[in-house]
Amino acid sequence: MKKNKDLQKLDQAYIVKSHDVHIDDEYVRWIAELKHRYRSAQVKAAVKVNTEKLLFNWQLGRDLVQKKAEERWGAGVVEQLSLDLKREFPNDNGFSTTNLWYMKKWYLFYDGENDSEKLQRLVAELQRIENQNVKKLHQLGAELTDEKLHQLGGEFGEQKLQRLVGEFPTLLSFVPWRHHVEIISKCKSIDEAIFYINKTIEQGLSRDALINCIKANLYEHQGKVINNFDNNLPAVQSKLVQEVLKENYNFSFATVSNELYDEEELEEALSKNITDMLLEMGTGFAFLGRQRQLVVGGRMRKIDLLFYHIRLRCYIVCELKAKQFEPEFAGKLNFYVNAVDELMKTEDDNPTIGLLICSNTNKTEVQWSFKGINTPIGVATYNNIRIKDVLPSQEQLEERMKLIQNKVKR
Repeated sequence: MKKNKDLQKLDQAYIVKSHDVHIDDEYVRWIAELKHRYRSAQVKAAVKVNTEKLLFNWQLGRDLVQKKAEERWGAGVVEQLSLDLKREFPNDNGFSTTNLWYMKKWYLFYDGENDSEKLQRLVAELQRIENQNVKKLHQLGAELTDEKLHQLGGEFGEQKLQRLVGEFPTLLSFVPWRHHVEIISKCKSIDEAIFYINKTIEQGLSRDALINCIKANLYEHQGKVINNFDNNLPAVQSKLVQEVLKENYNFSFATVSNELYDEEELEEALSKNITDMLLEMGTGFAFLGRQRQLVVGGRMRKIDLLFYHIRLRCYIVCELKAKQFEPEFAGKLNFYVNAVDELMKTEDDNPTIGLLICSNTNKTEVQWSFKGINTPIGVATYNNIRIKDVLPSQEQLEERMKLIQNKVKR
């Protein structure tokens, strides 16, 4: 009987109104569960589509190499292949000649004929990363195939990620195709490529963010900041902090008035471009303020720049010096780190980190300055500050005009 009533409803025409149903807590929880379940299905479908397309690209690149296509069918075979595939699949724009060449280059980058151990090293390294309990892929955010998929991350259960067919490493499938193109086009070694693949997966880098990381040469600079973290932090936290902080910061987005600028002018120049500064600092930094005031012993103290790092779950005290490192800088930074630990840090926060950024450093001086300091601090450098083009004054212009007129009269 009930079945017949349900079927009758399908044939009726009516408008659903909010007062037609009774909304209670159980209904609200059910709707929330359905939304979560559907988003999870979307993510899994997107990952599946991305995985299959990347596997196709990998195998096509492999075919071009192993079949020696150009030798067998002529120099224009890639262009012909592009035309044939586009004719068969007119709605897919992934078969351009350029894209097909990238597929071949992608395969050769990791499995070139002259280096048979390349792919084995890649698989071994990515398997090591895979085994680190990777359960979430946070915001792989950018183009997966031709469409934007925001927050490509979600629960994939407890089971281990399995390797795909052939020798295609699993974790390559969690990086969008255009990211791969940027990596193989700009990286000089397989180790550098692995670094950016891992960084993309861990931090959910968009393609623009990845390009900025490569442009800033993050592979060379990250993890090499002079520090005392190993002595003052647990091993896991020490490793994470060293991965987050850089050896050198590119402040090319900041402009100062002249070459004799001081710390205050440098801070102001950086603060005016807060978005660029946060991009340069890296993923996870939240800016809490400039010249943050602390009162200790009745005296006002000011921290140059104060951050909180979401992933590290700690405050980061940043002191800027528009000059070469001096040993007394470490003592002052140590004081500020202790002050933040005492006045701001909670039980849920990890120990505060001190970061001193100078125009130049001497490694021996820095390391000796660390002796006796029990707070975790690091010392980095910066470069590429822009000097403002200063226009001549009206008096200078008039003087120059007089000189020109005198030369003309002669």
